[in-house]
Amino acid sequence: MASMVFSPSLSSPNLSRPGFSTSRRFTTCFRAPLDVRCRLVEPLRSDNGVPPRVPILLNGALSGGVFSVPSVQDVPVRSDTRLRIFSGTANRALSQEIASYLGLELGKIKIKRFADGEIYVQLQESVRGCDVFLVQPTCPPANENLMELLIMIDACRRASAKNITAVIPYFGYARADRKTQGRESIAAKLVANMITEAGANRVLACDLHSGQSMGYFDIPVDHVYGQPVILDYLASKTICSNDLVVVSPDVGGVARARAFAKKLSDAPLAIVDKRRHGHNVAEVMNLIGDVRGKVAVMVDDMIDTAGTIAKGAELLHQEGAREVYACSTHAVFSPPAIDRLSSGLFQEVIITNTIPVLDQKTFPQLTVLSVANLLGETIWRVYDDCSVDHEPYSTLDID
Repeated sequence: MASMVFSPSLSSPNLSRPGFSTSRRFTTCFRAPLDVRCRLVEPLRSDNGVPPRVPILLNGALSGGVFSVPSVQDVPVRSDTRLRIFSGTANRALSQEIASYLGLELGKIKIKRFADGEIYVQLQESVRGCDVFLVQPTCPPANENLMELLIMIDACRRASAKNITAVIPYFGYARADRKTQGRESIAAKLVANMITEAGANRVLACDLHSGQSMGYFDIPVDHVYGQPVILDYLASKTICSNDLVVVSPDVGGVARARAFAKKLSDAPLAIVDKRRHGHNVAEVMNLIGDVRGKVAVMVDDMIDTAGTIAKGAELLHQEGAREVYACSTHAVFSPPAIDRLSSGLFQEVIITNTIPVLDQKTFPQLTVLSVANLLGETIWRVYDDCSVDHEPYSTLDID
């Protein structure tokens, strides 16, 4: 069975979240040998119904106010906040984790499909004047999930929501971001126009296939990276930094792999040179760099049919790599990806849960990391009008 691992970063809910009660001011803080104790005094006033952030002293300096709590089930839920989280049907488990991080319940929404395949959406609670966040990756079936997102946006707009943010952990059609041949469409721009025209005020996306996709939207786009979650996990493994080499499975991913290698103890970089003869078909030609006796970490933004990364792994083994790890944010896993990934080429395949992984798509080498805390923190900062530039998730220093 695949293992589910939660990233240690941003793992604890924040007391400034709507689900926490901070009705009294923390003052006169002093540090005890093992903990921080505060004296509770006068009530804390708030004009907008949302408790402001409460700084704490940690190691003699102010921190962001992150407290450890036993479990998210113990978090009280508030109903007076103007923040609303709704989930589509594409990845409800991730949406629930995000809501739990924020100390909220998912908003009540009715989504059904008629006999002819048409989608019906009705909000089951008022969102008038609220900041609404709709969590819906446009993963397979891409067209149905995209249409569902558009109808959810329209329902919120017609219900007089103040702001509507489309939270798209995986942005489908992102690979169709340019014309490589004559008479081709640029579907990424078309989808961006559809989301904008439906009524979205903002988009929150994770690991877009190419950065220029942000320019296709005529509304603000907050782009966060899921790969630092993978970096946290790799840092917890007992791999000697001198044995590591980061490998880009194609020339187009060199900037991503170089930034990843820089964060991973400034590991050396290798590049797999391939020639693509058709969509979802790849042929490996050559390897640039030395991997002999090394632990090779292959990095990509998504794994679709796994043809590119599997052929790259074969070449790495031929060139003398000791072990090969595959790391990717988005696990599309179109057939025959599972057969290729579970064939013994990889020591471990590390992905995130931006796309739900069905039971029939799991295999022993698969490890799934959660990006719920990353997205939850970003949602809160957008709602609270704070910068989303929270290291290390806002940038990979890709240039």
